[in-house]
Amino acid sequence: MNDKENNEELRPSKMRGVAFPKAKYGVIAAIIIIVVVNLIYYKDFLLSLIN
Repeated sequence: MNDKENNEELRPSKMRGVAFPKAKYGVIAAIIIIVVVNLIYYKDFLLSLIN
């Protein structure tokens, strides 16, 4: 039981009150950002494929 109490306080004291989002939301946000950037970067190429 003592080990469990020690594991809960691994974060620095100033970061204990900060709510971190779940990792899956970070992965989803990264994928969305990559897709949007690629759409902007390759916009001309994608439009030439449609026409």
